[in-house]
Amino acid sequence: MQDGLARCKAAVSACFDTVLAPLGTMPVEEGMRYALNGGKRLRAYLVMEGAALHGVPAERSVWAAAAIEAVHAYSLVHDDLPCMDDDDLRRGQPTVHKRWDEATAVLVGDALQTLAFELLTRPEMEVSSQIRVDLIASLAKASGAQGMVLGQAQDIAAETSATPLDLQEITVLQGNKTGALIEWSARAGAMLGGADPTHLGTYAKALGLAFQIQDDILDVEGDVEKTGKAVGKDAEAGKATFVSLLGLEGAKARASSLVDEACAALSPYGSRAEPLRDVARFVISRET
Repeated sequence: MQDGLARCKAAVSACFDTVLAPLGTMPVEEGMRYALNGGKRLRAYLVMEGAALHGVPAERSVWAAAAIEAVHAYSLVHDDLPCMDDDDLRRGQPTVHKRWDEATAVLVGDALQTLAFELLTRPEMEVSSQIRVDLIASLAKASGAQGMVLGQAQDIAAETSATPLDLQEITVLQGNKTGALIEWSARAGAMLGGADPTHLGTYAKALGLAFQIQDDILDVEGDVEKTGKAVGKDAEAGKATFVSLLGLEGAKARASSLVDEACAALSPYGSRAEPLRDVARFVISRET
């Protein structure tokens, strides 16, 4: 998997180099480059591996892979702002609003979001107009008020609620905030190949929830040097998390069960889907 991730990172970086090269050196433009640098590229990898399962070569799928990474980067820039999670560290570096200022961070996030949809119009994808529209529409839904943004709003509301969220409510919240983009990433590969994305969508629902549970675990057990961001913030804020509701061992058991569900959803693809099974296993063993 590590070799595949390395190839994916290189390909996505090359895409960003291509599209950002004509831009200048204003803070917003430099901030875009800064925010896109680093990261695991897990969502991009899901796109490209899902596409490969359906016979779509990397040179075509990489543009959709870059698109989801642009949306993800935008979400992190905005999420780190003082009015949201108020974080000073991201991927081991000062957050965009700390490196520049809050106004620049807002504009960087805005620019990255729109860049994602520009990337989905690239002719190199070689897809029909209908598939292109479907990809754009589904990404807009996954990242907006029916997906990630909804989850962020639910998270903010929960912080001031008199009643802590229960397990079902947290599951729904995280399915929107974190899971929606992960699900799009997995489904996009099948869509690029003109295939039914149902199986990959089922896989990704379980994967996305396991990913968030591991994030909650890392907030308790993680090392800031490895995670590249602050830890212990959830407990300090008194937020309900999978760990606070299930206990540390219970959360780990639930994450492991979700990985089994994700792997089972890939059974129609047989051994060809082993790289995606490796992703599921990696998600709950990662330290960043």
